[in-house]
Amino acid sequence: MLTRRGWQRIFISHFLRFSWGLVLCSILFFACKPETPQQPNVQVPAWARGATWYQIFPERFRNGDPNNDPMFRDTFGSWPHDTVSAWQPSPWTADWYRLQLWEAANGRNFNANAARRRFGGDIQGIIDKLDYLKELGITAIYLNPMFESPTLHKYDTELYHHIDNNFGPNPDRDREIWATENFADPATWKWTTADSLFLKLIREVHSRDMRIIIDGVFNHMGVTNPAFRDVVENGQASPYADWFIIKSWDDPNTPENEFEYQGWYGVKDLPEVRREGDNLAPGPAALVRAVVKRWMDPNGDGDPSDGIDGWRLDVAELVPKGFWRDFRKWVREINPEAYLTGEVWWEDYRNHKMFNAAPWLQGDIFDAVMNYRFADGLLKYFVDTHNAYDAKGLHAHLQQVLDDYPQDINYVLMNLLSSHDTERLASMVINPNRMIDHESSADRHPNFQVRKPTVEERETQKLIVAFQTLYLGAPMIYYGDEAGMWGADDPDERKPMVWPDLIYEPEKAMPDGSERAADEVYFDWDLFNYYKAMLALRREHETICHGDYRFEEVSNSPHVFAFSRNDGKQGILCLFNRVLTPQEVALPERFQQHEMLHGGENLAFTTESRYLLAGKSAVVLLTNAK
Repeated sequence: MLTRRGWQRIFISHFLRFSWGLVLCSILFFACKPETPQQPNVQVPAWARGATWYQIFPERFRNGDPNNDPMFRDTFGSWPHDTVSAWQPSPWTADWYRLQLWEAANGRNFNANAARRRFGGDIQGIIDKLDYLKELGITAIYLNPMFESPTLHKYDTELYHHIDNNFGPNPDRDREIWATENFADPATWKWTTADSLFLKLIREVHSRDMRIIIDGVFNHMGVTNPAFRDVVENGQASPYADWFIIKSWDDPNTPENEFEYQGWYGVKDLPEVRREGDNLAPGPAALVRAVVKRWMDPNGDGDPSDGIDGWRLDVAELVPKGFWRDFRKWVREINPEAYLTGEVWWEDYRNHKMFNAAPWLQGDIFDAVMNYRFADGLLKYFVDTHNAYDAKGLHAHLQQVLDDYPQDINYVLMNLLSSHDTERLASMVINPNRMIDHESSADRHPNFQVRKPTVEERETQKLIVAFQTLYLGAPMIYYGDEAGMWGADDPDERKPMVWPDLIYEPEKAMPDGSERAADEVYFDWDLFNYYKAMLALRREHETICHGDYRFEEVSNSPHVFAFSRNDGKQGILCLFNRVLTPQEVALPERFQQHEMLHGGENLAFTTESRYLLAGKSAVVLLTNAK
């Protein structure tokens, strides 16, 4: 017969077995349980959440100093490599497609002549128009490449440590200064007149509580770069022989020149920098590090306030991630609040597939990317007529982007609509049912229309801009879109800026030399004021910059899209009707009591909680958050 102590021992034994069983099961459960995806620890600059970006293509923004305009020799080394035919600076206000007499004389087509054109945009022109940008509502500027280069676009860098001499006040003096330096030895670098004026631009931008970033092109250089020239001249004996991807060296014992190198996507004007493991070759990497220091802390005193506020990194997906991780460390050591955004765009251009840029946005590379996926979604909803998104389709598209990227990143993504690499927004509206950056000019697609937008098409542009301004993320305006500019893809999207103090020739020439009905060219004040009003809403209501985003189902119509923003203090409801026909909407209960922020005339009360939203309109309502 078991004693009381015996029963206790049996009980304890079974209890321990049971307890250990529970522990073991718990261990197995948590070991086998799928891991919940964790948001990476991402730290983005606080100021970038409230940024409204403006992209400037420097050679085409404003000619503030005609005395520094490019001369013929400044174009040497750039495509189409014509150093013989007649050449002159191009008139800022001319009919874009019309060839000047000196252009027609060389027998080349429009595109070849457009590559030779120089219009004289410069740093002084940007300084002169900073108050214009401030009035518009811009808080941050992104400049396309500024470094010395023979091309109009300057993606073929000659000297990273100098601003292009034709952007500054004394091009000849700058050339003299270059001649006293060793481009590869930062200890010999001096400041040119263009450099000094650029530093003044930085000061002027900062004095207006604005930020400025510049384009960093480190995947490739130009054929005029002194390192590459040395390799061409000296072959394997060059101290820079390991800087580039050389496929074959010239054999001096043969009459042929076997020298062959890799250019960006085969473009020989853009020799690519050599990779070494998950990084760039040591020589170019060291040069880039010195360039980062030069432009982020120009006087080297440890205070970055006199330097740029960050970088936009060109063709970032082609550069090894290890280099970008080092680059981020170099940048953040100088300025912990610096902003880094990458161009991570086409994964498969032919099959219309854009990158999910998440691998570059985990907190150790970039703070943002140029968000072409955003533009793609809006075009499929507001512009396309065949296989277009309905409201739920657009929501799914946008939500996928939000889900792909860390939450903090979504607030600082560059939500652009057009850029220096795409057709302009107005021309996107004119030419529906295409993929952005595809079939985007008259020579790529015979039916692409290069005309001015109609009144209705302008209303569509306004709808898209309103959405861009109110949506989660940082809107980016490409120079001149707010002024009414239109244009196909490269080179047409790089026309000289339209200013109200200049008189422009009507556009009637076509790229093939024929003519169309004339389009008047002038600064569109109505459109400018619309942009200005929308950006003012963003500036005046913090919830637009910092609040959450929620898709709202307010209508059975596929033509109505609605979303709300909420920061715990205020709630904002944004309604969009993409068609001319009025659409019925039902406001969410929390917005029954509201203040009208924008478009009040476009929302008519019908019955309890139901309204009629006017055609081609955007309405913005404000309420206290609940």
